[in-house]
Amino acid sequence: MENLTEVHEFILLGLTDDRREQRILFTPFLLLYMACLLGNGAILTVALAEPRLQTPMYFFLGNLSCLDICYSTVTVPKMLSGFLMGQQAISFLGCLTQLHFFHFLGGSEGMLLGVMAYDRYVAICNPLRYSVIMSKWACLLLAAATWAAGFLYGLMQTVVTSQLSFCGPNHVLHFFCDIKPLLKLACSSTALNLTLLNVVTGCIAMGSFVCTLLSYLYIIIFLFFKFQTWQSRWKAFSTCASHLTVVALMYIPVISNYMLASAGDSSEREVIITVLYSVVTPVLNPLIYTLRNEEVKSSLRKILSRYLLSGRT
Repeated sequence: MENLTEVHEFILLGLTDDRREQRILFTPFLLLYMACLLGNGAILTVALAEPRLQTPMYFFLGNLSCLDICYSTVTVPKMLSGFLMGQQAISFLGCLTQLHFFHFLGGSEGMLLGVMAYDRYVAICNPLRYSVIMSKWACLLLAAATWAAGFLYGLMQTVVTSQLSFCGPNHVLHFFCDIKPLLKLACSSTALNLTLLNVVTGCIAMGSFVCTLLSYLYIIIFLFFKFQTWQSRWKAFSTCASHLTVVALMYIPVISNYMLASAGDSSEREVIITVLYSVVTPVLNPLIYTLRNEEVKSSLRKILSRYLLSGRT
């Protein structure tokens, strides 16, 4: 099919068109982005450098941190430059590239959270066979599958979006090139795009969500019959609390934004929700895991003390 696109660039309107508000917002979003890089970078460093954390749980946590760093980098630097320079122009190819990586990384993260829930299920409900089921190669295969599936999902959304014709206004009511704001500007039919957005995104999000719910349902049932006191049950289940918090922060806004999507939904509501899971959640994830995890905190202190001692000598 010939691409009838006449618009060669888009204008990203950002979070606000008020120059004073843009300058005010620059500092907090810059701090959030720096916190994301430092927090997730620290988790990734600990997962790679500390021998006692070379386990499946921390391997997947390292993947999650890597995804969070890349996920924020797709949108936040462009947003920050928009705060300084006003409305941002982005080429049609650049817009599609941003769209691809946003959905590639977001889809991969959603599926990775489902894999992490399965890992917790095996660790708690089948500990004797844990090292066999979650072997090194099994973990590598699961991680590669989530990255590959996310890439194919992002590629699918990019290809179908590239086939639309844009011949009218080119002002995107968002801080980056997302699918739904672009569909509002298309001159051709968007029925296929909306169908794929609803069905495929819904299958990925709900599939991972159901996998997570089933894993924790089995964990709860297992703990109920295995342990007699509520204190011992909660102690065993508390290792999963961080992951459940991250799942809620990721899935609730994503499902709200993309399931039952229509091109006429409220742009302001979509933008606010997108800020939550693309900017705020990647900052909170390392805090959630480190604040509740003594192993990570002790490993961070060990690496920092080692670094400070080497710096003095």
